[in-house]
Amino acid sequence: MHILNWASISFSILLSITTAGHALLHQRSPSSALGWVAVCLVFPFMGPCLYFLFGVNRVETQAKKLEDRRPASLVSLLDYEKAAHIASVLPSSLNLPSRFSAIARISDKVAGAPLLAGNRLKILHNGEAAYPSMIGAIQSARKTLYLTTYIFDTSPTGKQFISALAGAAERGVDVRVIIDGFGELYSMTRAGTKLKKAGVKVARFLAPQLIPPSLHINLRNHRKILVADGHIAYTGGINISGRHLAATHKKSRIVDVHFRLTGPIVMQLEQVFLEDWTFCTGQQTEPTPSLPVQTGNVLCRAITDGPNEDINKLSTILIGAISSARERILIMTPYFLPSPEMISALKTAAIRGIDIQVVLPQKNNLPFVQWASNNMLSELIFWGVRIYSQPPPFVHSKLFLLDDHYTQIGSANLDPRSLRLNFELNVEIYDREVTTILATHITDIISRSTKITLESIEKRPLIIKIRDALVWLFSPYL
Repeated sequence: MHILNWASISFSILLSITTAGHALLHQRSPSSALGWVAVCLVFPFMGPCLYFLFGVNRVETQAKKLEDRRPASLVSLLDYEKAAHIASVLPSSLNLPSRFSAIARISDKVAGAPLLAGNRLKILHNGEAAYPSMIGAIQSARKTLYLTTYIFDTSPTGKQFISALAGAAERGVDVRVIIDGFGELYSMTRAGTKLKKAGVKVARFLAPQLIPPSLHINLRNHRKILVADGHIAYTGGINISGRHLAATHKKSRIVDVHFRLTGPIVMQLEQVFLEDWTFCTGQQTEPTPSLPVQTGNVLCRAITDGPNEDINKLSTILIGAISSARERILIMTPYFLPSPEMISALKTAAIRGIDIQVVLPQKNNLPFVQWASNNMLSELIFWGVRIYSQPPPFVHSKLFLLDDHYTQIGSANLDPRSLRLNFELNVEIYDREVTTILATHITDIISRSTKITLESIEKRPLIIKIRDALVWLFSPYL
């Protein structure tokens, strides 16, 4: 019995020291590391158990395991450029003010993809503009069609896409569709099942399964990509759903913006799809032999991000851009829970005199996110950031504009789920015309929105403040 007691004490000490050491090496903030070290050492057995349950970042651990299954890039983008006779643009050669060259240098180091010249971009508002254009590209495709979407419902809108994709497969086009395994559950009838029956190749990104058990709720592919014949691409925030027909869908309609891109940027979007396809299926595919040509004057770069990355790419680039601003920053996002680092960058920019305006939905489709957001808005408003709530319908657009030349579009929201838990795709754009058009769009919406004031935040009933603060505690996982 005496030996068992000593063995138990020795095991407890070893366990506490081991878990405390793990916390010391792996927790990202000093306060978090110190807190867990104290818990592990002060509370034998219980402390290590609590750390195992709540202290280990399982999202990051699972993502790293998944990364081991990802292939190396199928083809070097630099080699791809040479084959296409396309020269990437060095930040030092940009014919832009130095602050934009500074942002480009950050993106060069972080994004892992070159900045490409010679692109054209068309802005498509809502499903009324985006869907006919996308279906037209599907119907015109002759060689390849690659589609990634988070939600693909089987409403009449979804059935139109299924029919167009099936028709392309019937005429010999290599049609491949990636649907997020969790996002597909938004529809009672599975679009993937219907597509497979129609002869379309379908892959589900980390679909939930019972055997072996797998439920990666926090590792979602939130990207939206359509590439036709390697020459036309679409990306933005629009899923395939009848709810995006903002003018005709009266119940739970969603307002959003999508983009049609042509030029060398298409090959970067195609590359992202093919790497995701290989990850989902194990099948390696060479990019389309039909290389894109220069079609305009817009500078673009694709930025991928996900929990498998060693650095939070989008956050790093956005914070760098905020720090480079000289005149204004315009942000439109449905979900606004910026990191402490981004909050500091926005506050500092506002103190420097930068005109920062953030547009949020008045009524969010995810109320928990809105409650958590309400708890932190006063800090930004106090330092001069102007925040507006736009009236219904719910606006799902994700836009980041800086001064008169820089824009980011894509699938990422400014919240922890997009910037830490999801696989996302944004495109950064260096172009005065595009930035001006989107700035006009945002300022028009601001003119019809309500400014959120410190007084309105402080006037919330106490019970609402408590609710918002409690939900905010869980903001890293909302």
